[in-house]
Amino acid sequence: RNFFTKRTKELKPAVQSAPGWKLFGKVPPRENLPKDSKIIQQEYEARTGRMYKPPPPSARRKNIEFEPLSTTALILEDRPANLPAKSVEEALRHRQEYDEMVAEIKEAHKRKKIMRERFKQEENIASAMVIWVNEILPNWEGMRATRRVRELWWQGLPPSVRGKVWSLAVGNELNITPELYEIFLSRAKERWKSFSETSSENDIEDAGASVADREASLELIKLDISRTFPSLYIFQKGGPYHDLLHSVLGAYTCYRPDVGYVQGMSFIAAVLILNLEEADAFIAFANLLNKPCQLAFFRVDHSMMLKYFAAFEVFFEENLPKLFLHFKSYSLTPDIYLIDWIFTLYSKSLPLDLACRVWDVFCRDGEEFLFRTGLGILRLYEDILLQMDFIHIAQFLTKLPEDITSEKLFSCIAAIQMQNSNKKWAQVFASLMKDNKEGDKNHSPAPKS
Repeated sequence: RNFFTKRTKELKPAVQSAPGWKLFGKVPPRENLPKDSKIIQQEYEARTGRMYKPPPPSARRKNIEFEPLSTTALILEDRPANLPAKSVEEALRHRQEYDEMVAEIKEAHKRKKIMRERFKQEENIASAMVIWVNEILPNWEGMRATRRVRELWWQGLPPSVRGKVWSLAVGNELNITPELYEIFLSRAKERWKSFSETSSENDIEDAGASVADREASLELIKLDISRTFPSLYIFQKGGPYHDLLHSVLGAYTCYRPDVGYVQGMSFIAAVLILNLEEADAFIAFANLLNKPCQLAFFRVDHSMMLKYFAAFEVFFEENLPKLFLHFKSYSLTPDIYLIDWIFTLYSKSLPLDLACRVWDVFCRDGEEFLFRTGLGILRLYEDILLQMDFIHIAQFLTKLPEDITSEKLFSCIAAIQMQNSNKKWAQVFASLMKDNKEGDKNHSPAPKS
């Protein structure tokens, strides 16, 4: 009876730190202070008699940023000495599970980084678009050559203004109008109709027509369209841009029968169609192909093409002497890889978004930038190419890696100096042309008396 007091109502609530009452007396309150990790370790050592030895630094995990710092990492730890050790199979399985978790976390970090970069890029594009629309385009002639615009141009044009800027930069020296395009398009349609009524493509091939005749043929365009950006599925038969691309290319063959259709043109026309309206795409296409470099290549002017290759090699040796000598040792000439790059303006060789950025600066700087881009590609893969022989170099440069990024390529392009002995591209090319003319005069036959 004396164990408990009768005045139960006056009891105060127990203090949280006090454990309560016992039969034979009150237990003093405990101190619930958190113990330090060192104290816990000392108590464990005193109780078990074992000394804890930390793992050597080399055994500690690296790449903490990507590795899980939770209890999942414990699957890699060995069991305590008083428990059975893991079997080899179990240890391997735990290692595999842990590696999978690490891979997932790394992938999550990578996705997060990509998303951050994408958001940042979209913000930059949006702010640049406002500047282009409100400031630059309304004052094009006065602002196009300013340093600020050129720097903004180098960073890539916003897709919404890309077509407009390309049209203005390429110009319209040929004075082509939308009405003129309709005239040549109607001629092309008449020829298609008469062509399909008289013969078929198989008949032409069976008849042994020459390569030049087949390239000039409007029917050949159909074959080439199906090979244009096949992964996009928009230019192939049944795609939304198939007929449009066919029309632009067909109208051009009627507009310039002296050039006709040459393989590779479909890629240039396709890029323009993706960024411009039909008539504007044709106008830009015809004017672009009328530039000296494109005209030399598409008309297969060998002497002019050799001058471009010679000028390219001057800057190749200046910027990448080791790789230049490596190519020379295998007699690997620029025509092996440059022709395909120049014919399609890199639209076939590079990812489409990267090719469009190359086009941006090409429209700003002209033909020089096409060859500077080629040197940038060689610089980007210089270390790899130096380890390759002739066959592997040709195969590598014909089909470039698909993971090539805009930042890496343009940083390499920026490092290329288009200056040789204080001469710029245009001066080097002009001197090569001058030497050629003087050589022709020296080799010309003497006039008869």
